[in-house]
Amino acid sequence: MVETHRPDIAFLDIKMPGFSGIEVAERMTVPCQVVFITAFDAYAVEAFEKAAIDYILKPATEARLRVTVERLQQQVAGTIGTPAGFTRAVQRLLSKIETGNSPRYLEWVNARQGDEIRLVHVADICYFKAEDKYTVIKTLEGEHLIRTSIHRLEKSLDPDSFWRVHRGTIVNVGRIKTVHRSLSGRMDITLDGLMEKLTVSRTYAHRFKQM
Repeated sequence: MVETHRPDIAFLDIKMPGFSGIEVAERMTVPCQVVFITAFDAYAVEAFEKAAIDYILKPATEARLRVTVERLQQQVAGTIGTPAGFTRAVQRLLSKIETGNSPRYLEWVNARQGDEIRLVHVADICYFKAEDKYTVIKTLEGEHLIRTSIHRLEKSLDPDSFWRVHRGTIVNVGRIKTVHRSLSGRMDITLDGLMEKLTVSRTYAHRFKQM
């Protein structure tokens, strides 16, 4: 799309399916200002500041967006092109990602509730559960829907805080109240504040053997 439409500005999320935003920027061959949007400040802050490339840290605030717009207006008013130091910054960021330096996990989720989009902190989430084309986020306040798959969520969440207990279920370990095994070997868990039971498949039963 960048090659076809040749935009003056591209907003790129660092974590995307397929190429990351950083990899997309690295492959650009047309003049284009780049703003990265990220929840992973450890990958971005130092390199972007040195290279004078802007970034927006999630969750974005209106005040921060105003700063970005002002910077872009100043840049576009002059000669549009790749800022000095961009290639070096991209290489530093790629190196950090490839070596796993300063890993960060998902902290906020943009979820749909009716006609609204809600920003949900992952610490408030009791569990994620696959349902049809969506994934249900369950909190003590209610349910939200997202389109991110359980498989992708598992890779984005802190493995010390969120465990996959079924092909379609990830639970917040800190919310687990009880673990029950029936005579038939079926294992169920309950979470603080919720009445429902969640099934633990045999594949993930080993997580609870020490309990």
